[in-house]
Amino acid sequence: MPPLLKYIIWPLCIYMVYCGLLFFLQRQIMFPRGMIPQPPPSAQKLPGLETIWLETASGKVESWLLPPVAGSAAGSAPAVIFGHGNGELIDFWPDDLAGFGRLGIAVLLVEYPGYGRSGGSPSQASITETFVAAYDALTARRDIDASRVVLFGRSLGGGAVCALSLKRPSAALVLMSTFTSARSFAKRYLAPSFLVRDPLDNLTAVAKYKGPVLIMHGRYDTVIPYSHGTALRQAARAGKLIVYEAGHNDCPPDWNVFWKDIEAFFRSQGII
Repeated sequence: MPPLLKYIIWPLCIYMVYCGLLFFLQRQIMFPRGMIPQPPPSAQKLPGLETIWLETASGKVESWLLPPVAGSAAGSAPAVIFGHGNGELIDFWPDDLAGFGRLGIAVLLVEYPGYGRSGGSPSQASITETFVAAYDALTARRDIDASRVVLFGRSLGGGAVCALSLKRPSAALVLMSTFTSARSFAKRYLAPSFLVRDPLDNLTAVAKYKGPVLIMHGRYDTVIPYSHGTALRQAARAGKLIVYEAGHNDCPPDWNVFWKDIEAFFRSQGII
């Protein structure tokens, strides 16, 4: 073999092995559920919290329904379906999202398959199936107004609710620190985008969404750059972008400001 050809073939073989490893290991990178410490069960004892187990093809998946504050909603209440980040569990969110209850809004925290106490394995298909099951269980309840259900996702959760938005109707879509698509990150790993097994094409979902879209993003986000937020805003038919002086994990930097922004948006859309 000519020496020059060796210099071409060996790097190419090494690169192909690298891409093969990425293909098979990417779900461990995208869904690092084994690295998340299990929190104590204290959150499960919150007043009014209802655990709903969702039946899916890959097993039972846990979800928590947080009701509105007593007396804050008359009749059927509006509701938010929430998808969290890839390094989190539903256990982390009841306190931070308690403001929805004070606004008279129920919150359904949906776990991902394979996370926490839930069965199955995470993938775009299994997560979409889980969120569709969560939506159907929520909207079948008499105490929930199915016409005022909002889909809210943070980071990876944005991909979960965008996938849901293609399957079920909703009153609004709220995306915080959300990416345009998982394929957009392939270049970080010097890999071709077609190797991404769970593309989560949020840009296409937002472009197809007919309702109002609220996008909230940190200007200094280095995990999911601010440019993703602006691209989602440009793709939306009726979109609004709120920019926070924050990164990824500290967004929003001020929860009081966040709740004012959320309340203003929900009132402007007739959700509350």
